[in-house]
Amino acid sequence: MSSSEASTQRIPPFVSLGSARAFGVPAVAHNVPAKQTLAVADSPFASVSRETSAPSIGNVLDSIDDSSPIARELAHENKRRERLLGRELPKPEKTRIFTVSNQKGGVGKTTTTVNIAAALAAAGLNVLVIDIDPQGNASTALGIEHHADVDSIYDVLINDVPLQDVVAPCPDIAKLICAPATIHLAGAEIELVSLVAREQRLRRAIDVYAKERAKNGEERLDYIFIDCPPSLGLLTVNAFCAAGEVLIPIQCEYYALEGLSQLLKNIEMIQKHLNADLVVSTILLTMYDGRTNLAAQVAAEVREHFPEQVLGAVVPRSVRISEAPSYQQTVMTYDPSSSGALSYLEAAAEIAER
Repeated sequence: MSSSEASTQRIPPFVSLGSARAFGVPAVAHNVPAKQTLAVADSPFASVSRETSAPSIGNVLDSIDDSSPIARELAHENKRRERLLGRELPKPEKTRIFTVSNQKGGVGKTTTTVNIAAALAAAGLNVLVIDIDPQGNASTALGIEHHADVDSIYDVLINDVPLQDVVAPCPDIAKLICAPATIHLAGAEIELVSLVAREQRLRRAIDVYAKERAKNGEERLDYIFIDCPPSLGLLTVNAFCAAGEVLIPIQCEYYALEGLSQLLKNIEMIQKHLNADLVVSTILLTMYDGRTNLAAQVAAEVREHFPEQVLGAVVPRSVRISEAPSYQQTVMTYDPSSSGALSYLEAAAEIAER
């Protein structure tokens, strides 16, 4: 591994919204117009230094009576933020390619994809998001145009257009790029059936793109995240064949457990016949509601069956996470002080350090 690959990147510091309000500091503005572009240097990621945030957090905690549930929660969040201050995220030895998949819809696949990608990119790592969901929600969240006239991942898979010709930079976060999806992908499942090596087309496109970047003197990609549709068709099979790791978001409800066994069977078939190197490396619990016993029971059961794969970070139900895509942003730029942004920062740090 070269010295440049061994270099580390520093995760940006954050201060809690609660701390800011306690001192009368205006909260981060959430209603940012969809078309507004935020430079990373001017974004909330870089706005608070270790020197200014640490004393504030300490003073707030010293003045809080932790006998109330809200105060205890605030104190707990501040401790979590303090653990992230100054943490360095290592560059992987080679590009790590994740397929984010779960055939059950509404479990947070796209939300997980874009927010973990944004967190890693904000820490200085080079990240590519490939959107192969015909709905194009990941493209929307990253502020990437994906109307019918735009060249997209459909053209890469069906028409052999080079991946470098369709990727576009995220306007809010440097080092984050995206290959968008368009409505044309809705028919790609049928069109792929008659093509040669139909399961390997995305993998070959990624390999060619990596070689082109090296040839042009561009930095190597550190992470690639492939956002899949909620199905197990040829688009998802292409994603499984292209990736080395699978990231499975699991909603903390009973139905999510039912679909997990079928997903694992399909992954096992991919491992046996198409991609022997594929592993289920990461499981993330999403939409966790700490007020219910069911969420705790589901989380405990998943951790019992997959102790090595489940991340310690848990993503709560969050209005801010749901609101962010309507402004064509991730929660990392829409409200970096929210509990949802904190949870995805923790998840990104865990993934990077594994």
